[in-house]
Amino acid sequence: MGRIDRASRVIAAPPATVYGALLHRESLEEWLPPDGMRGRIERWDPRPGGGFRMVLTYLDSAGSPGKTSDATDVVDVGFAALVPGERVVQRAVFEADDPAYAGTMTMTWHLAATDAGTEVTVTATDVPPGIDQAVHEAGIASSLANLASYVEAGD
Repeated sequence: MGRIDRASRVIAAPPATVYGALLHRESLEEWLPPDGMRGRIERWDPRPGGGFRMVLTYLDSAGSPGKTSDATDVVDVGFAALVPGERVVQRAVFEADDPAYAGTMTMTWHLAATDAGTEVTVTATDVPPGIDQAVHEAGIASSLANLASYVEAGD
């Protein structure tokens, strides 16, 4: 198994609410892109064996060249497991010519009820070596902060 990147955050919302935001197309487009990016989902099939294709666009690509083009990362994501209120397992493949971004990365979103809401832990395994670990973990943390803002505003 390759490298493992991880981030977690407690979100002031019940697990069912957080789980819903992980499986709602418009929600994902809003909160999943980390700071400095915007996202658009091109294909959506929210079931085990289904998945989605997301185009992430850098708002300023000068210091962060994309994996697919100078300004974009395109990723095909398959849903490997969906356990309501507990876990979402995704298999992500980046569209890139550079072999440093090749392979399938597994992203597991684990939800655990706490007194304060839901602890969301994201674990990325088999991360392609071209993805900088510190940048990736900061990106996951940014997405988690966006998710918290999104679901907490809805309560």
